[in-house]
Formats: sequence, structure tokens, C-alpha cells
Amino acid sequence: MQSAEELVSPEPPPSTPPAAGLPGPPFKGGAAGRALTGFAGRLPGTTTLAGWAAAVVLIVAASPWATHPAVQAWRTVSVAIAVQALPFLLLGTALSGAINAFVPERWFTGMLPRRPALAVPVASAAGIVLPGCECASVPVAGSLIRRGVTPAAALAFLLSAPAVNPVVLTATAVAFPGSPEMVAARLLASLLVSAVMGWLWLRLGREEWLRLPARRGGHRPGRGRWEEFRLGFQHDFLHAGGFLVLGAMAAATFNVAVPRSVLDAFADSAWLSVLFLAALAVVLAVCSEADAFVAASLTGFSPTARLAFMVVGPMVDLKLIALQSGTFGRAFAVRFSTATAVVAVTASALTGWWLL
Repeated sequence: MQSAEELVSPEPPPSTPPAAGLPGPPFKGGAAGRALTGFAGRLPGTTTLAGWAAAVVLIVAASPWATHPAVQAWRTVSVAIAVQALPFLLLGTALSGAINAFVPERWFTGMLPRRPALAVPVASAAGIVLPGCECASVPVAGSLIRRGVTPAAALAFLLSAPAVNPVVLTATAVAFPGSPEMVAARLLASLLVSAVMGWLWLRLGREEWLRLPARRGGHRPGRGRWEEFRLGFQHDFLHAGGFLVLGAMAAATFNVAVPRSVLDAFADSAWLSVLFLAALAVVLAVCSEADAFVAASLTGFSPTARLAFMVVGPMVDLKLIALQSGTFGRAFAVRFSTATAVVAVTASALTGWWLL
């Protein structure tokens, strides 16, 4: 591996012989590679992922293997998924930033019934009209708990807001044209999961598992609301955009590189296919405004398995587990994420069996 001094040195690195079976020397980056590496490295921590994801795409496009049919197919699928999802990601993160900056927190507390058992389904349904991405829903839920909202209702909203809002449902309809039953199945399964998890917390949750957040959400004194909106939108879009690109690349890899026999081993089994795509959703951590396009590209799997991908992803993925650990504590995140995954897979299977 080259040192930092060699990477910035004006002297070109020594040439290496072509790799066996590949057309020409391996890609070493050159000026373009150094520029992309510097661009990604100069980004702030929350946007580094987006910078590196874009750098990977450009490096692949500039590599000497870019004309290989498999690479061309991979690139086409990756770009198609990302371009289709980008408008919905923009809209969703903009709405999430606007809600965080302009909607008073007391509005949330005033709209919920005082009885916790009734507040849970109301909070779940509120996600339909109050869109928010996964990254924004965690601090919003923490702020609601600190302001006096029952934790069960706040957690139900945390799960439903990124899963059933209008942007996500519209994106699902676009990704699955002519399949309104897929949109209905996603809505019903997601609402069911969020309500069940809220009621389970009422019944089984313990106060010592939930570390109350100390940070404020929403508007901060001394900072203009438009400035807060700009910063929140920038953070959410670049953060989620990086995961979108990575998810698009992973989906394209599954479509192009993984042998059909391997996929068939999972796709031919009703339960294995559901569990496989549910686990894939946890690992890929694709933003909910874009995950429908990734799911639609996984054509080798059943509609129920792809429904599980879209129900599990916005509620349980690696970035959400990390966010929940930092906001509510590790003890909460482990228990809540595990229970949510089980409920989400079960609800997806039952809803898919009924509607799909």
C-alpha cells in the first residue's frame, strides 16, 4: 500500500504488470483518484459516507474494467436505483428537517390522548401525516419522552414515522407500478408493528432499560429556524444519501454477481426468503424513502419477502441500532431492536399471506 507521501508526490508510481485475465493494468487512481480521496477525506464526519460512496462509483466508472459487460450491467442497475430514489430522498429529508425546525414540540404532546393505551395507536397513525426519516425519528422520539409523552407512544411514533409517511408510500407506488396491494400491505404491516411494539413496551418495558435523553431536539434558542432547517436537511440528506448509494450498489451486486443458484436456494423457500431479505435490510440500512426501489430490483424473491425488506428496514438496521444506543442506551437498543425485528418479520409474513 502506498504511503501518504507517495500519494501526494508529483512523481508517478511505478507501473505494474496487468492482472491476469483483466484488460490492462489495475486502476491506481492517478490525479482523479487523489482528488476523490481528498474530497471524501475533507468532508465532515456525518457526510464522509456520502463522499466515499460517490468516490467508489466514480472510481469504478473510471477503471479499465468499466467496459466489461458485468461491470456495465452493475453500473446501470446501481445508477437506475439511485436516480429513481433520489427525488423521494430529497423530499423526505426536506420535510423531516422542516418538521424538526418549525413544528413546536408541544404540538406533539397536545395531540395525544392522556391514556397510554390509546396514545400508542394515535402516535402510530401520526406517522402517516408527519413524515420523518429514520435518523430524525430517534432524536424526535427522545425529545417527546423528555417533554412528558409516554415512552410507549413516542416509540410507536419512532417506528411508524419513517415507514408509513406519504413520501414513502408514494415511492413504494412508483417502485411497484400497478401493485396497489404492495402499498397497502406496507402501510398495514408497518402500522401493526409500531402499535404492537408500543403496547409491548407498556406491558413489558422497564424504566431502567430506557435512559432518558439529555439532548434537546427541535428548535434551539439562539439559532434561526431557517438555519436549523438548512443544517438538519444537509445532515440527513448526505447521511441517508450515502446509505442509498451503498444500498443501490449492494442490490446491483446481488442482481449481477451472485449466482442464480445461490439466490434460488433462499428464494425457493417461503420462510428462508423472508428471513434473508429481512437480514439484508438490517445490514444495508437503506433510507426508507429509497428502499422500495431496492426491493423492487430483487425480482428473484417473492412479494412477501420484498415486503419484509421494506417493513424491517425502516425500523431495524445497523444505523438505527447505533442511534438508539446513543440516545436511549445500549440495554434499550438491544432489547427493542431484537423484539422489533421479530414482530416486523411476523407481521410481514402474515400481511403478505393475506394481501399478496
